[in-house]
Amino acid sequence: MPELPDVVVYLEALERLIVGETLQKIRVVSPSVLRTYDPPLSAVEGRAVDGLRRIGKRIVWDLGDELFVIIHLMVAGRFAWTAPGAAIPRKVGLAAFDFEQGSLLLREAATRKRAGLWIVRGEDTLAEHDRGGVEPLEVSLARFSEALSRENRTMKRALTDPRIFSGIGNAYSDEILHRARLSPVKRTSQLTEAEIIRLYEAVRSSLTEWTDRLRDEVGDGFPKKVTAFRPDMAVHGKYGEPCPVCGSKVQRIVYASNETNYCATCQTNGKLLADRSLSRLLKADWPKTIEDLEEMSGNSA
Repeated sequence: MPELPDVVVYLEALERLIVGETLQKIRVVSPSVLRTYDPPLSAVEGRAVDGLRRIGKRIVWDLGDELFVIIHLMVAGRFAWTAPGAAIPRKVGLAAFDFEQGSLLLREAATRKRAGLWIVRGEDTLAEHDRGGVEPLEVSLARFSEALSRENRTMKRALTDPRIFSGIGNAYSDEILHRARLSPVKRTSQLTEAEIIRLYEAVRSSLTEWTDRLRDEVGDGFPKKVTAFRPDMAVHGKYGEPCPVCGSKVQRIVYASNETNYCATCQTNGKLLADRSLSRLLKADWPKTIEDLEEMSGNSA
């Protein structure tokens, strides 16, 4: 799922291309993507894009007279900038936004289509799409601490809850927690003042550094490789690979269609967190520490 750094870089690229330009037409080929009917698409066609903004992971176009286009890419939604009037790909195409100098394609390479497009009128209606989380790069330490302690959640859930923090998802939460040297399952109520400060600094430095990296990668072009799995990430998507800090193998917790990646040495004092599927299978044989895991691996070799 595109998260804060990805969405910011998308916004910067779109600002170069469409702000001040007239949205000539919106072509929708997947009925599921359009989530509103009033105002109709025709209400924004023929209008110039006055500005862009971000609400969490949502991209918002301001077309004047309090008319807004909202796009949420969800997990697999992506943009592509193409020649004017380019055909929408059959299997992955959802919609196209046509401008004189090019067309912006909205695509989703997933069986279950979850990306959404809304046309809304009024700041109050737009505000309904704001889940309420604080902006992690703008919030003060005191406000950050207050948001974090509002509910007693695990660290992973707290960071990825849009009601608490805006724009952080599965990928960057793994990187943040690794940098902060905190367990993904530690409860927010258990954090010390020093750990909250460490987390605050890790959130800001991780998101800022990744935004700068992606910005440098794109340059003056348009983002083409928006992915949650990047080779220079420390732990996310790196299960079984060495931690860049200590060299221990990166571990994971699998749940539903997602997984949490972490380094036991750096984040949990060497303790392995129970993975539901494996712990159920191994039961009493589930290794409790890195040493137990290495011993088990050695005995099975």
